[in-house]
Amino acid sequence: MPDFIENAHLRQLALILVALAFISVLYALFLNPLFGLIMLVLVIIVLILAYRRLEQVNTDTNEYISNLSYRMKRGEEDAMLKMPIGILFYDDNAKIEWYNPRMKQYFERKDSLGHTLNEIDPDLSDAVANCRNQKKATEVVLHGKTYSLLVQKDIKALFMMDVSYYAAIQKHYEDSRIVLGQIFLDNYDEVTKVMNDKDLSNLNSFITNTLDDWARDFEMFIKRVDDDHFFILTYTGSLARLEKEKFKILDVIRERTSNRNSPLTLSVGIAYGGDDLAELARLSQNNLDLALGRGGDQAVVREISGQARFYGGKTNPMEKRTRVRARMISQALNELMAQADQVFVMGHAYPDMDSLGACLGLRRIAAMNNKSCWIVLDDTNLHSDVKRLIKELNQYPAIKGAIISPKDALEKAQKNSLLIMCDHSKPSISVAPELYQKLQNRVMVIDHHRRGEEFPDNPILVYIEPYASSTCELITEMFEYQAKDNNEPVNKIEATAMLTGIIIDTKSFSLRTGTRTFDAASYLRSVGADLGMARHFMKESVSSYMQRSHLVARTEFDDHGNAICCGEEGRLYDPVLAAQVADSLLGVSGVKASYVITQRKEELVGISARSNGDVNVQVIMEQMGGGGHLSNAATQIKNQTIAAIHDDLMEKIRVQN
Repeated sequence: MPDFIENAHLRQLALILVALAFISVLYALFLNPLFGLIMLVLVIIVLILAYRRLEQVNTDTNEYISNLSYRMKRGEEDAMLKMPIGILFYDDNAKIEWYNPRMKQYFERKDSLGHTLNEIDPDLSDAVANCRNQKKATEVVLHGKTYSLLVQKDIKALFMMDVSYYAAIQKHYEDSRIVLGQIFLDNYDEVTKVMNDKDLSNLNSFITNTLDDWARDFEMFIKRVDDDHFFILTYTGSLARLEKEKFKILDVIRERTSNRNSPLTLSVGIAYGGDDLAELARLSQNNLDLALGRGGDQAVVREISGQARFYGGKTNPMEKRTRVRARMISQALNELMAQADQVFVMGHAYPDMDSLGACLGLRRIAAMNNKSCWIVLDDTNLHSDVKRLIKELNQYPAIKGAIISPKDALEKAQKNSLLIMCDHSKPSISVAPELYQKLQNRVMVIDHHRRGEEFPDNPILVYIEPYASSTCELITEMFEYQAKDNNEPVNKIEATAMLTGIIIDTKSFSLRTGTRTFDAASYLRSVGADLGMARHFMKESVSSYMQRSHLVARTEFDDHGNAICCGEEGRLYDPVLAAQVADSLLGVSGVKASYVITQRKEELVGISARSNGDVNVQVIMEQMGGGGHLSNAATQIKNQTIAAIHDDLMEKIRVQN
């Protein structure tokens, strides 16, 4: 039987054609014998020609397939031997069984067969181990070159291709993207307003020359656009070098100007990662505002749609706010209250005395402006000092009646209502995040913490002063600028609550205390603040005292002045208690920074961090998702164990040191 007949499809086609031919011949013979005979001869001739043609097609097909198979096999062999791809096979013990000539060029040793990868090249062995479970090729750097490495563990083979040329092109592109930045001299006006023309000229020349030299070293373009404002244009390659040295220019300017008795600090905002220059300019301005909102003396770097990175901020910010700013904010607040149908004030979750005291102060300011004001408070999980204050408020029905739950506030809020966020600027930690969402276009922020990356999108007024001791201090200063003919002055309980907030946040006037702090405390005393009642609010319960002693006993100390305290797994601790323990540990000789890690509630662990000013705990807490001040910071972490968080904290402390 012919070879082509072995093909089932061809065989069926041939049988059908033969059957039709013979049916046609029989029909022709039936009609006319002569015509049928002629048809029979023609059919036989056609069948013979078709047979030969099919035989030829089959022969040509077999030759084509055979030739193609040979060429493919030859191509595979040439690819394995001549293509710029290194191929290596190894056995179960990672011993080299075979490699092609391209791979042979990679190895310095000529007798690599039979040896393990680790013996021949430990770096390659580590790269293979790391890429073993990768389904796609991975770029690795080996001996100064970049390779695309693919490991096929099922056949115990690896494929390597030198992509250094393409990696260099990619790196050149990454290093050549446009970066826009702005530099602001934080306290230029305060320093220069008392200078004569000669000293001012010398200072300006010094600043300009120093920044020009810095820009030249990093191949940047810098232009002074105002007395205290500079513009930066550079590339991402230079930015990487700046970040590697952690913006050392901040320390240089601060130290050298201090030596000249004219201490200046810089704030830097930098943006990169996009092709829209207008968007980069807007983002760089936002980053500069963020740096200034955090107290200045730092740089904020952010890629479009990326997370902000912070550098500097190692020193306590110098107090530079003025009473003029306090008066302007107070007047603006009065105007906002006049435009609102009602006012809502809320602090952060787990409120402390500073948060609640500031809310009481704002309620009084609203009353002075004849506006209804509601204090939003969640009465669950309150600390003992706040509970005592709430109990004392029972004697003041008007104030007690103004305190409502988040649910009630959500029902009362209207589109013309004003929401004031006290003692925090992160909506996620507000006592009523749903209320913020409802009034997010009618929000004012009053806070004394350094501004973080999370911030309300469209606040109508922002009053953030990291130089202040507490939010109560900021609110107290506003009372001076209220209408003098008002018949509702600050009462005893409000003044006492605010004074208690100041005392607690300053650790009895020992931390972050300026002249304005004492002025605020003096005013509160003059309007009836009771120190005896304040001490009563701050008293500690027996159970709290025992828990604090328990935590102190679990503290470990390292050789770098760090005290780390970890609570028990699964045991819940009050956040205020953790903060108190962190404060008390600073009183131990040799301790520069303290960290208290405790479980706050199910699947939520918090860290309270404190320092004596020599260590910037804010930077460490920000790396773990939190924030705060240089010497007072905290964070909360979900779905991690205390042990895992402890290890992560120790690693970040090690890097910081």
